[in-house]
Amino acid sequence: MIGERVKRLRQEKDLSISELAAITGVAKSYISSIERNIKSNPSIHILEKIAEGLDVPLLTILSENETAENIDSEWLYLLKKAIDTGLTKDQFEEFITIRMLKNK
Repeated sequence: MIGERVKRLRQEKDLSISELAAITGVAKSYISSIERNIKSNPSIHILEKIAEGLDVPLLTILSENETAENIDSEWLYLLKKAIDTGLTKDQFEEFITIRMLKNK
């Protein structure tokens, strides 16, 4: 889950929640709720801030099995473009679902 990955990455960087909050500008209570999986669907914007604060690619936080090294640069560009335009994870998933249904 996202919260477990955020916590693991934060601990690997030897950062406290307070330190990560200071770096990212995200409230420490919010980061804590993500790590404890209370906030199970944080916005992509918040996750992008956390990824930057942890100095990892956003995909490292988002993906259970993939690392940014395994994703080609065009996919990374498209993901960044989607984030920059404000596309949410739910909207992206809905698009994929609709697209898959049309192809059946």
